[in-house]
Amino acid sequence: MVSSPAPPATVSSPGPPSISSSPDPVVMLSSPAPPSTVLSPSPALACLPLRLPCLRTIWPAATPVSFLVRRLPSKWCPTSASPRSSVGSAHRLPRCRLLIALDVARAGFVLCLPFVTEVWQIYLLVFLLNACSAGFTPTFQAAIPDILPDEDEYTKALSLSRLAYDLESLVSPMLAAALLTIISFHNLFAGTVLGFLVSAALVVSVVLPASTPGPRRGIWERTTRGIRLYLATPRLRGLLAISLAVSAAGAMVIVNTVVIVKARFDLGEAEVAWALAAFGGGSMIAAFALPGLLHKLADRPVMVTGAAVLVIGTAIGALIPSYVLLLPLWLVIGFGYSVAQTPSGRLLRRSAHAEDRPALFAAQFALSHACWLICYPLAGRFGATFGLQATFIVMSLIGLAGVVLALMLWPSGDPSDIAHDHPDLPPDHPHMREHSGQGRHHHPLIVDDLHQGWPRM
Repeated sequence: MVSSPAPPATVSSPGPPSISSSPDPVVMLSSPAPPSTVLSPSPALACLPLRLPCLRTIWPAATPVSFLVRRLPSKWCPTSASPRSSVGSAHRLPRCRLLIALDVARAGFVLCLPFVTEVWQIYLLVFLLNACSAGFTPTFQAAIPDILPDEDEYTKALSLSRLAYDLESLVSPMLAAALLTIISFHNLFAGTVLGFLVSAALVVSVVLPASTPGPRRGIWERTTRGIRLYLATPRLRGLLAISLAVSAAGAMVIVNTVVIVKARFDLGEAEVAWALAAFGGGSMIAAFALPGLLHKLADRPVMVTGAAVLVIGTAIGALIPSYVLLLPLWLVIGFGYSVAQTPSGRLLRRSAHAEDRPALFAAQFALSHACWLICYPLAGRFGATFGLQATFIVMSLIGLAGVVLALMLWPSGDPSDIAHDHPDLPPDHPHMREHSGQGRHHHPLIVDDLHQGWPRM
């Protein structure tokens, strides 16, 4: 479902996102899912087990664990289709087995944390844990469109995914604090390990469609294909610009909320928690509203409006005189954060064929996190060097640049049924025969091997 990115909590990543899906003119055609893939009375709920905190693992990490994965019994991981594919390392593995193996790997990393004796060991384990957590996101996000081919159901799933993430961010710290009052610090790690193992058990309990096979490609082509497809699609270039606006506002909230509350307003930890809760609450309100909103409006105006709310909210932050006004501002920013980010899965879904979807989700995850990599240090460094007021202005300007770029890069009508031709294809090519041998023809366009770029209109 799209991710990322969301505020990172513990080993979570900023979101995607989420898992990162409107009646935009672009609709990807897909066949109905077979009955065996219907996993719950409400199809939108089918992806929820996968959205638990323990289900975010690294894409490249699929290769090191392939030995373990290949030895998991097939009966543990039923799939509705052939389990093999040849697109990328992770695609060669059944999804279910991959998720289980990486959950077990993460459980092992967490189990090692109480026994570290050097700082470098902490860095190493946290790196491995986050690598595993980060790479699973594209895999799980790419599976959801296969489970939910209907766009409305997929949109509901994205909203539920966003809601689950926000609940995780709110509840996890409180639960950890409560548990520390009755158990030791080391035993808390045991609970985390148990969480990963429960997550693996939940993955076993669902039926995941197998990834769609694609043509064999070289390792370099597999590695770069997702980014090449991403940057060749106008709506996704616009999505990257929106991701910049999202990360600018999100980094300001995540990095500087503690500083604002404790240093500027001279308040305590409880007030920090309430401020972050207001941000998460705004995001949850948006998650409830988005399915109905996206049923009436296209993705572009909704997401651009959400990004604009982030820009305005971040700029207003420079003028906030009191904690009482900070809470509603964080609520509004949280709302814009979810509105701008949650529908991204819909764009990715309609911008790739099934076999390329995992690579495209992986590209979104990597590129959106590159935006966070820029904005996180800026929010912290500017805050420490120039003060919070200047930092609010700088981050709002970065967000404004993202909104302007999105409007420029993402065509307003976002057409998909575009007239084009293939001068390099012979008349008897299957694609040409499909369109009655016409030199110039039109159909819903997706960048692939036959359509290397977006034609000029």
